[in-house]
Amino acid sequence: MIVDDDALVRLGLSDLLEGDPEITVVAQAADGVEAVEKAAAGQVDIALMDVRMPRLDGIAAIAELRRLPRPPRIITLTTFDLDDYVYRALAAGADGFLLKDTDPAEILRAVHLVAAGSAMLHPAAARRLIDRYHATTTPQSAAAQSRIKRLTPRERDVLVLLARGDTNADIAERLAMRESTVKAHVSRILAALDVTNRVQAALLARDAGLGR
Repeated sequence: MIVDDDALVRLGLSDLLEGDPEITVVAQAADGVEAVEKAAAGQVDIALMDVRMPRLDGIAAIAELRRLPRPPRIITLTTFDLDDYVYRALAAGADGFLLKDTDPAEILRAVHLVAAGSAMLHPAAARRLIDRYHATTTPQSAAAQSRIKRLTPRERDVLVLLARGDTNADIAERLAMRESTVKAHVSRILAALDVTNRVQAALLARDAGLGR
């Protein structure tokens, strides 16, 4: 599903995506309200979503989409790199972001990567976003520490490095384990903490005082 209030952007993205035989554009929406309605009415695997839209913006729409019984994975589209909108979209549960001037081949690659379960955001970029925009309150800290207790000691070790912005390869090297093992740990961490992506896990770790 393509979500953007600019009809020309929707048309251009639709033409691009429909040129890939493995991708089908099943819906288009001009704002967040329409996006939630169309995702609830039909099967949407991935949403390419603008963040600045009328009626219901992308950040609010992401939160609504995440509440659906079968939520789509979400890639946000933005004009500006590493801004507050990107941080808020990722914190709400987006799986990554792309700049609107991204090369067409990279947009197609992003859709395939996210469909396969990967995130379209380098861990170091996520760390910079968190450092710049995230502030922890006392209630957040207490709640985060309670959720962190669900993890095993090894999972906590992985989470600390994840929150510092390390890639899976970095974590594997530091903890002397296979990268596939790190991926398995990350998957269990996301499930145990009830978060949808690495950024949300890093935010929770930061709230709990880990990874600073």
